[in-house]
Amino acid sequence: MCNTKKKKKRKIASLNCVSSSYLFQYGNTPFHSSSSSIETLSAAYFSSLLTSTQRGDFEGRKLAKMGTMSHSSTFLLPDLPTDNGPALTYALVILNQRLPRFTPLLWEHAQVHVCADGGANRVFDELPRFFPHDDPSDIRKRYKPYAIKGDMDSIRTDVLDFYRGLGTKIIDESHDQDTTDLHKCVAYIRELLNPEHPNLCILATGALGGRFDHEMGNINVICRFPSMPIILLSDDCLIQLLPSTHHHKIHIQSSVEGPHCGLIPIGTAAGRTTTTGLKWNLDKTEMRFGGLVSTSNIVKENIVTVQSESDLLWTISIKKE
Repeated sequence: MCNTKKKKKRKIASLNCVSSSYLFQYGNTPFHSSSSSIETLSAAYFSSLLTSTQRGDFEGRKLAKMGTMSHSSTFLLPDLPTDNGPALTYALVILNQRLPRFTPLLWEHAQVHVCADGGANRVFDELPRFFPHDDPSDIRKRYKPYAIKGDMDSIRTDVLDFYRGLGTKIIDESHDQDTTDLHKCVAYIRELLNPEHPNLCILATGALGGRFDHEMGNINVICRFPSMPIILLSDDCLIQLLPSTHHHKIHIQSSVEGPHCGLIPIGTAAGRTTTTGLKWNLDKTEMRFGGLVSTSNIVKENIVTVQSESDLLWTISIKKE
């Protein structure tokens, strides 16, 4: 247990825990604490020990000690770089919306390919159109998904039979009506690959466009897997989650993406956010729906940095040329 003591004129929180400790000093008010105790102490109670200025300083110090996550849309490049740190393992999920023009490129970069229910119809019907000089039958055999998973309420019978004949795994999850097809596919891929590939990144096409409730359901999935990099893609843009547990350094691939971008609060009002590399940078700015939201911003530098007290959605346009 962690013990607390109050003095009449000033409040001191002395948290005695086994784990490694560190000292915060807020003016005349010292806080000797540990990483585990800060995380487990009630936010409401801890806030009551601080003035508003001290709370702001405390949050700032928490941000200052966070690690940094790097992001890069190199999966949109013809060749993946080999000198950019640990290589990512890509998995591709195809949902039931029109395939982006760069789908064959994503397919080549990915090590596993999973169709979410009616996404198999898209692969069967639309992928041969990217290769007008090839036999459609050859293309369908070449681009064979590893698995088809979902409710099985959208896939056509002829498509299901075709891929089953090629050896594709068919996983019927019609008994589960509490999760979306994307959620089912992400959970499957994580179980399949993550133990052996800790640098797993999931690319999801068809996650944007179509019905708005489907889009919001897909955005909810990336919020339900905050530690798993999941990127939602359409012909026009990409969306990914920037968890508040880290600072973020986004390497802009200017040949294929930008300049339009945005940072969107999700689920709740976003605490103070600071950015660099944008035309309209944020400086400890709070965002919320019904107030300020950073849409229609412009990338100005090769690297964009984001620090925030809250989870944010990062979106950037994908170039058509």
